[in-house]
Amino acid sequence: MWKEFKEFALKGNMIDLAVGIIIGGAFGKIVSSLVSDIIMPLLGLILGNTNFSNLFITLGKGSFKTIEEAKAAGVATLNYGLFFNNIIDFLIIAFSIFIVIKQLNRFKKKEVPAPATMKKCKYCLSEIPKEATRCPHCTSMLEE
Repeated sequence: MWKEFKEFALKGNMIDLAVGIIIGGAFGKIVSSLVSDIIMPLLGLILGNTNFSNLFITLGKGSFKTIEEAKAAGVATLNYGLFFNNIIDFLIIAFSIFIVIKQLNRFKKKEVPAPATMKKCKYCLSEIPKEATRCPHCTSMLEE
């Protein structure tokens, strides 16, 4: 059983998948940092010193200045600012993956269509070999 597992785990596809997951996780952290540390503060500055990570609606009694204060008081909050950050994270990651896949598809070997080996009988419209001189379906004589 150990031998079978080792063969499975060491296949090229499994190692590629593991590397992809690790790189994807690291890329996700970089994008999250880009959004929360660079894009959102700039967007907040443009929109009048708004801190998106601290935009929330209190779902209980009380008034709180930060999400942390509300959580410490045990009050539920609707954190739409953090949700907005996550939407931007997703859009950046999705766009980046789209660009990578698009570039990979560009480098793939283009398939050359196979030359036509069949033709249609002009009498019965059946598919027949290109070299045929008589249709096997309707027995008509075909022109060369």
